[in-house]
Amino acid sequence: MSVISELRMRPADAHRWGWDASTKARLVLAVVVISALLIGANLATPLYALIQTDLGLSAFDTTVAFSAYVFTLVGGLMMVGHWSDHIGRRAALVLAVLTGVAGLAVFGLATSLPVLVLGRCLQGAAVALATGASAAALRDLLPHRPEWASRFTLLASAGGVAAGPVIGGLLSLLPDPTTLPFALYGGVLAMVLLPLLVLKARPAIKPAVQPRPLTALRPRRPTISRAAARSFWTASIIGFLSFSVFGFTLSLAPTYFTDITGEVGRPVIGLLAALVLASSAFSQLLSLRGRFLVPAGLMLMGCGVAGIPVAHLAGSLPLLVVCCLAAGVGQGAAFRVVFNKVAMQVEPSQHAQIISTVYVITYLGSAVPVLGLGALATAWGLDAAVAAFSAAITVACLVMAALVARRAVSRSLGRRPPAL
Repeated sequence: MSVISELRMRPADAHRWGWDASTKARLVLAVVVISALLIGANLATPLYALIQTDLGLSAFDTTVAFSAYVFTLVGGLMMVGHWSDHIGRRAALVLAVLTGVAGLAVFGLATSLPVLVLGRCLQGAAVALATGASAAALRDLLPHRPEWASRFTLLASAGGVAAGPVIGGLLSLLPDPTTLPFALYGGVLAMVLLPLLVLKARPAIKPAVQPRPLTALRPRRPTISRAAARSFWTASIIGFLSFSVFGFTLSLAPTYFTDITGEVGRPVIGLLAALVLASSAFSQLLSLRGRFLVPAGLMLMGCGVAGIPVAHLAGSLPLLVVCCLAAGVGQGAAFRVVFNKVAMQVEPSQHAQIISTVYVITYLGSAVPVLGLGALATAWGLDAAVAAFSAAITVACLVMAALVARRAVSRSLGRRPPAL
């Protein structure tokens, strides 16, 4: 079945030639697509200070450009998060990659804030298309290993976001650092289309009803599974807090870290900005267990975030590194547990839509608090704004840790756990 036929939601052609890839190859392809898109969406992290200077932007303007991606992603998850159920996983991923290439081109050629915002919006739309499709594809390919499916999803997401600033920092050493990195990576991303286009796609799990198939693609309200309602909200709140930290490290943190490190070069700044996400991705590979792992992870994340302004005040690079690593490991451990719980409690047929809804709330953490941080930075200065942001995130982490620990204790004693 061709991509065009899938997009038209026509019946599959059983005799069409195609690459009948193995399950392992399909797993790798699903992970590569979402990781590649997230790398492209975060290439600009170590370049924001340079772009800000070149275009005469303020700190708030920078957070606006960053948040445009997040708001488009959130809106896209609500509008297109279920599309892969009807047009097929492969078709959704092809659309995502094409949109991602367009976003890189527009962003790299931007000469004003509105064009930057347009490029970021296209990147957000690409990731929205791919998020539910890749997560659902992994669940389809691992029907008897849902925990591993969700672990691969988180690893691909955190790993892709972490690799973006590092690769962007390295590419920034090339001539014309605000344009050439995006052009080169756009070409790399386009190459991901080749295996997708020759892949022999599997049928959609919810074929659209003819003769009005497009009605299945209409936007839907965010869905919460009754069977996983408690786990859903726990995962969403922890995700919101987590992505608030990620949003800071991917937007204003590079400028903030420069005061600690001095002029060490954009690759090093990109590496520092990626530490939280890289350590979060690494934690997905660890089989950490325990009844109190979630509250412990939240406390570790809160302590790590609290230490960042302290490291800035002391001018200590080693302390900054330790704090970033602690925040990432704590976030990864806590979010993996609650995300896995949601993924295992929902039916496979609802997986793409429910996971997309979790990410709607989670990704808002990358936008709303970060916009507030940008406004405070313009009014108070970056140092005071980061100190206030850090204090708020730390308190929220500790409160959430106490509530989750209370539930764990109540469960161990055989009592009804209190609602969050």
